[in-house]
Amino acid sequence: MKHIINVDGIQCYAHHGCLNEEALIGGRYVVNVSIVTDFTAAAEEDDLSKTVDYCDVARIVQEEMAIRSKLIEQVGHRMVTRLQSELEGIHELTLEIIKLSPPIQGEVKQVSVVFSTSGTQLL
Repeated sequence: MKHIINVDGIQCYAHHGCLNEEALIGGRYVVNVSIVTDFTAAAEEDDLSKTVDYCDVARIVQEEMAIRSKLIEQVGHRMVTRLQSELEGIHELTLEIIKLSPPIQGEVKQVSVVFSTSGTQLL
């Protein structure tokens, strides 16, 4: 069976960006993760070890956000790689990193990058 676990709105303060000011001041980010899995056994047996633990998802996201990069594309790549290698039972995943109030001329609310291992955006 196909199930989806969403961990949305993981809020982080991080120092990503190409500008020196971004490295010093930092900025606000939101990360959304959607994981396709099969949690039939977990649901039937009420057993956390038989599904993807969303606490682990949030922890990996927060750990990777704490490592400075110029590009959120690199941060997202690291997150996807870790999620797939460290957590069992992930069939597909979609990850979105939203950078709030980016330093772009004019009024821009946010920018985001999306990674999808299935080729289809699930968020």
